[in-house]
Amino acid sequence: MKFSTKIRYGIRAMIEIGSDTTPSNGVFQKDIAKNQNLSVKYLDHIISSLKASGLITTVRGRKSGYILTRPASEISMLDIHNAFENGICVIDCLDINFKCENDGVCKSQEFWKGLNVIVLDYFKATTLKDLIDR
Repeated sequence: MKFSTKIRYGIRAMIEIGSDTTPSNGVFQKDIAKNQNLSVKYLDHIISSLKASGLITTVRGRKSGYILTRPASEISMLDIHNAFENGICVIDCLDINFKCENDGVCKSQEFWKGLNVIVLDYFKATTLKDLIDR
């Protein structure tokens, strides 16, 4: 199981934004890119998805940056993940859109379902604040 660079960079960008000690100005995209060693152009896509999902917004005014739309303690890693991909599936056959030939007879299916629940619960239980405080 791999997580996309958009998800990984999205988490890093959210940590930058959530760690800001001067939220009145917000965090500038160029600063996020510099601090996280990311391309500004690629970060455009990340920021766009985070804004579209309602996790961040632009501070009003000239030369404004980005701020969180709610406290970091109320933003789970699943919220950030879902800004880029819907749901978590450790293997394809658990995806609701996947038609598995062995559905109902596969003896390993319960194992994968259990692992998926553990991963999903971990993403739900871990907040942005948890990562910022580490």
